[in-house]
This record gives sequence, C-alpha cells and structure tokens, in this order.
Amino acid sequence: MTRYILRRLALLPPVLLGVSLLLFVLTHIVPADPAKLAAGEHAGPEQVAAVRKAFGLDRPLPEQYLIYLVHLVHGDFGTSMRTSSSVLDDLLTYFPATIELTTSAVLVTVLLGVPLGMIGAIGRGGLSDLIAQFASLAGLSFPIFVFGILMQLIFSRWLDWLPLASRLATGESPPPRITGMFVVDSLLAGNGGTLQSAILHLVLPTVTLALASLAPAARMTRSTMLEILAQDYVRTAWAKGMAPVRVYLRHGLRNALIPVLTILALQVSALLGGVFIVELVFAWPGLGLYSVESIISLDYSPIMGTALLLTVIYVVVNLATDVLYAFFDPRIRY
Repeated sequence: MTRYILRRLALLPPVLLGVSLLLFVLTHIVPADPAKLAAGEHAGPEQVAAVRKAFGLDRPLPEQYLIYLVHLVHGDFGTSMRTSSSVLDDLLTYFPATIELTTSAVLVTVLLGVPLGMIGAIGRGGLSDLIAQFASLAGLSFPIFVFGILMQLIFSRWLDWLPLASRLATGESPPPRITGMFVVDSLLAGNGGTLQSAILHLVLPTVTLALASLAPAARMTRSTMLEILAQDYVRTAWAKGMAPVRVYLRHGLRNALIPVLTILALQVSALLGGVFIVELVFAWPGLGLYSVESIISLDYSPIMGTALLLTVIYVVVNLATDVLYAFFDPRIRY
C-alpha cells in the first residue's frame, strides 16, 4: 500500500506541470491586457508600461513561464496585480473559508444522501421510496444559484431565521485565527457567541452547496443497495434470522460502499467546482469569490495558484478514495 501511495504521489508533479502549462497558455491567449486593468481606467501609456514591467509582462511568454516555474518550485505563487499581495498569503487567507463550507456540504451529503438511498432501497416501491426519489430528483432539478436565492428569500428575508450572507454578522469580530475556519476556531477559543453566529451563517450556503450532490449520492446508494439485497448471501442472512439492522448495515450498506465512495469522491470535486457560485450568492469570502474577482481582472497568478491548489486537492481526494477501497473491501490489493 505504501508503495502504491508513493507511486501515485510521484505522478503529482507531472500533473501539476501539465496543468500549469495549460493554464498559462489559456490565460495568456485571452485578448485583453491585464496591465491596463491593473493600472486603472485613466492610466496613461507610461503607467501601463510601468505595471507591465513590474510584473514581468513585457518579457516573452516562454521566459515568463520559466520564471513562474522557478518561483513555484521555491513556494512562490507570484504576486497578485489586484491586491498587490503574495498569492500564497491570499490562498492561506481565503482557502480555510472554502474548506469550512465544502466540508460542511460533504457532511450533509453523506448524512442525508446515504440514508435517503437506504430508505429508498429498503422500502422499494413504497411511500418512503417515492419520498426519497422525489427529494433526490428535486436536488437535480434546481439550478444551484436559483436554490440559493430561494433559500435567502424564504429563510432570511421572509422568516428572518438565518443570516443572509457572509461568515459573521456585521461588526462582529472573528475568533482568534488558528485554522481560519470560524466554527473550529471559535470552538477552540471557547467563544460560544461567535460559534453560534458562525454556524448560523454556515447553514444556508452549506445546504445550497450540498443540494446538487445529494441526488447522485442517494441514487447511487439506492441502486447499489437494491442489487446487494438481492444477493444469495443476503437471503441466507434473512433465513438465519439475523436482525434487519445487521442485514441492512453489515451485509447491505457495507458491500454497497465501494460505488458509493466513488460517487462521493466525484461529488467532492463537484462541490469544489460549485462552491464558486455559492460563494458569489452568499458573499462568502472564500477561494471561489477570490478566483472570480481574479478572473474578472485577468490576474494571472491568483488564477493559476487557485487551479494548482484545486488540482492537488483532487489528486489527494482520489488517492484517499482508493485507499478507502482497500479498507472497506479486503479483496482489493494494490
């Protein structure tokens, strides 16, 4: 297993190199001048030229790319033309908010999607199955930004139960920074008021982000469970008088976990992609909002830094999924 993990990790540098080259080409063929955008609307030619020179945009493209790679090897992701700060510092600032939101959405997906699928499989053709299928189809039917706006209208504007946007209430101080995730930091600091506020602000964006992933998780769990429950060894378990809970969990869900894990791993990637829209709708100051603002201003370094970071996460998530395969199914060996 260790050799397999090391072999997979050894493939990460070539993947990152390919992604960086592709992104560099794509961002630099856009017919726009980022130096003009960074210098401002009323900047003269000399000011634009100064910005271009300061960020090395006046050099040939191959030279720019090589310089970027050299800096990248030393942990330097470049400097943002929009914020004039290190991209690495910006990523460390915004990334915890995205991780907090995405992790919450994954938890909701697992805690709701898998039980929904199980309920549908156990009560196949019955009322519980219809309710579970309706709930999962509803998740596929709503565009994520429409659902987010509906949630804001219902639970924030009309019912006034939950905050409209952002991570904390206006004027409220964030907890002392430990991880950058407000829920975790306020919990570690023992600040109950901030913890409550952080959780309340997290509810609507989490539910919105998890909506699109609930349906695939529930449908995959249901179809796999139906297949498993029809196997001979499950009939044998029933014939031996085994308790229903043991049959469904030990023989049903456990053997259905491999395809469910696969779809959940894919949904983690989908959640990281969908988080861009959710962060825009809920003004969530995370990596998605940072990336969108960077794309609008054609800020090369943050765009590439964000894409490379997400690439690493995708690789790690897929590797972790492969390792979990072997954990849940001892027949799998690498």
